[in-house]
Order: sequence, then C-alpha cells, then structure tokens
Amino acid sequence: MFGKLKSIKGNEIILEVDDLDTYKIDRYANHQKPTVEVNIADNREISPDQRKKIYAIIGDIANYTGYSIPKEMPAVMKWQYLIDTGAEMFSLADCSMTQANNYLKWLIDFCFDNDIPFKTRTWDLLPNDYAMVVRCCHHRKCIICGRHADIDHTFGLVGMGRNRRWVDNSSSYFLPLCREHHIERHTLGVYGFLDKYHIKPVKLNAQTRKDLRIEK
Repeated sequence: MFGKLKSIKGNEIILEVDDLDTYKIDRYANHQKPTVEVNIADNREISPDQRKKIYAIIGDIANYTGYSIPKEMPAVMKWQYLIDTGAEMFSLADCSMTQANNYLKWLIDFCFDNDIPFKTRTWDLLPNDYAMVVRCCHHRKCIICGRHADIDHTFGLVGMGRNRRWVDNSSSYFLPLCREHHIERHTLGVYGFLDKYHIKPVKLNAQTRKDLRIEK
C-alpha cells in the first residue's frame, strides 16, 4: 500500500493510505495487531558530487581492467550492480540520492574486493564520506592513502596500559590509518590531523566492532 505521511508525534505517525482495505489487513494479520514496514521515498535528486565520484571510480575500474571500450564501462558496472543487488534500473541523470549512495558504496566495495587501486585524484574525492570511512575500516584500508591500515581510536579512553579488548568502545570514534598516517596523527594531534585531511572519524556499532575484532 502507498500513501502520504500526515503527521509525526513522538514515535507515532499518522498515514493517509491510498485504497485502504481493512478486511485484507485483518485477514493478513490473522485478527491481531498487524506489523508494518514504513519506507520513506527519497525525493532528493542525485548531486553533482555523487555523480562525479561514481564516474571517477568507474574510470579507475576501466583503466585497471584494460576495458577496450571505456565509454561502455558505466553500463557494464550498472548491470553488474543490478545483478548483484536485485535493485531496479535507474539513471545517473536523475536517480535519488539514496540510490546514488547505494551504488557508490557498491562500487567502493567492488574495488576493495577485487584489489582495484584508486587513482590519487579519485581517492581524494572519497574520504570525507561517512560510508567511505566505514568501508575502509571493514577492508583495513588507510583512509588517507589506501594502504593497509589498523583501526585507530581517534577519540576514546584507550591508551597505554589498558586492554582495548575490554574497554567500552560504544562512545569511541575510529579512523583506519596506515602506520605512517597513524604516527602523523599523533604528531599533529587529533584536531590538527583532521583539519589537514578534511576527514571525520566515525562511531561503529556493536556488530561492526565485533566483526573488526575491536572488542569481544
């Protein structure tokens, strides 16, 4: 069913639904209070910045694979994305920001999973994105240069003499940094380092911290 959200009060919402069939709702719910899922349509259109990043990554993939017809690479990657994810066809001319962001995240993972290097020009476009920092954490790639990285507690209580596996990291912020940039972070200090590279550390949820073996 589709409709419009009329109002929000606390954690309660009121919807105006098209063609509401109360009999069908009662039958599907087996005469109990039904559970529903609410998806909010993203009416924001893809931004020029998102489009630029997507085409930059696709260009790197074409160059690395030696694809003979680079102009066809966007279509090749889009079809691969549709096959892998089951997403519906979309256009980079007018798709939503959510769709563009999902595609961008998939392209980044594709490059990491297949060891496709980013050009410096492309890499410089990416690290200020939250999704990029999280993906670099997952793939152990330095957010600054793309080399192998450790997960750095940029803010938090972990320090000398403490067992980081038993510290509560729920309030900590993290950055994936190679040894060189980890040392630079200590030399410049947190704020000087973040200001120099225009990046932001991220919080990681409990499952991600467990997957990355940051804590038990």
